[in-house]
Amino acid sequence: MLSRFLNIDKIKPQGDPVMWIIIVLLSVWGLVAVYSSTGALAYAKHGGSAEVYFFQQFAYLAIGFYVMLFIHSIHYKMFMKVAKLVLYVSYVLLVLTLFVGAEINDAQRWLKIPFIGITFQTSEVAKVALIMYIASELAKKQDDIKDFKKGFLPILIHVGVTCLLIAPNNLSTALVLAATCIVVMFIGRASVKHILMVGAPIIIALGLLALIVANTDDKYLKPFGRLLTWKHRIENYSNPVKDRDVTYQNDHAKIAIASGSWTGKGPGQSTERNFLPEAFSDFIYAIIVEEYGMAGGVIMLGLYLLFMFRALRIIFISPKAFGALVAVGLSFTLVMQALINMAVAVNLFPVTGLTLPLVSKGGTSIIITSFAFGMIMSVSRHVEKDEPETASQAA
Repeated sequence: MLSRFLNIDKIKPQGDPVMWIIIVLLSVWGLVAVYSSTGALAYAKHGGSAEVYFFQQFAYLAIGFYVMLFIHSIHYKMFMKVAKLVLYVSYVLLVLTLFVGAEINDAQRWLKIPFIGITFQTSEVAKVALIMYIASELAKKQDDIKDFKKGFLPILIHVGVTCLLIAPNNLSTALVLAATCIVVMFIGRASVKHILMVGAPIIIALGLLALIVANTDDKYLKPFGRLLTWKHRIENYSNPVKDRDVTYQNDHAKIAIASGSWTGKGPGQSTERNFLPEAFSDFIYAIIVEEYGMAGGVIMLGLYLLFMFRALRIIFISPKAFGALVAVGLSFTLVMQALINMAVAVNLFPVTGLTLPLVSKGGTSIIITSFAFGMIMSVSRHVEKDEPETASQAA
């Protein structure tokens, strides 16, 4: 019924075939990894039946793929027309999250849909909305983009508002989004002088805040719960032997990676999945390395980097600035999220709570991520279709 209503059954994947192959590989690999890593959770909640989570993940991935197909069939120029509206809707969602958001794992990042009871992370919606808006504004204001008041400041205001609304409960996402916005503005020919003029004071301010928090007694930070969490995460990362109870996840992630060696224990043979509380989400990369070895970990890293490379290729073949900017912006934030997740698993970065796109266990997050991938593939599809000669030269 749904496919008939949306006419999806007549839509076939088009655009860069390499990018489609990567999307499918990540999804299938993630499905197997989630099935393998949810054993302990299944015993706790479903009498050991991990098939529940396998079919749940499969269902969300199937819905996500349908969303991806439908979105990629829409010409990317349509997203330019609704970018500002979607951004304002995301503001409303972020404000609601601050006041009435659902709290999960000591973080208030989710909104619960009334009557249905399904939660979704509003920062994921805001992330896509802001990148759409910046790409749209940069495309429209190429003649004024070097002008601080006309071109740069309006974009900066929306970047600041969005990141400030996200930061209280999800600092890592806010920082990744801010970095993505800088990259998109740089590619969109914004003045480097303006970027540095605004970016340098923000970096200094964040550094001073970190210094103050680091030297403030915990009892004074308790009213600011997330500040205390950030402080402890950085302290535990810089001094892992201070509190073994707090570094429990990192320690078992290291054990998983070390025991995986080069070739791994084999699919479904992980033992650390029984000890890692977030083995199926934040630390799923550690389980993948344990089961598939460092070779598997490198291959997964390579898939994300190859996707980013193919997205960068769009810059050189896209006849429109908006298409190139939105594709690169969304690809950059998704790949950056993946790299940070992997860095956390191998203890190169403090714990952040960022999941591995299309691989980690998810629900509505998979659908929102699929929407983003659909937009990227929409650009790829129509660029290849509209400019076949240029595309073939760039390949």
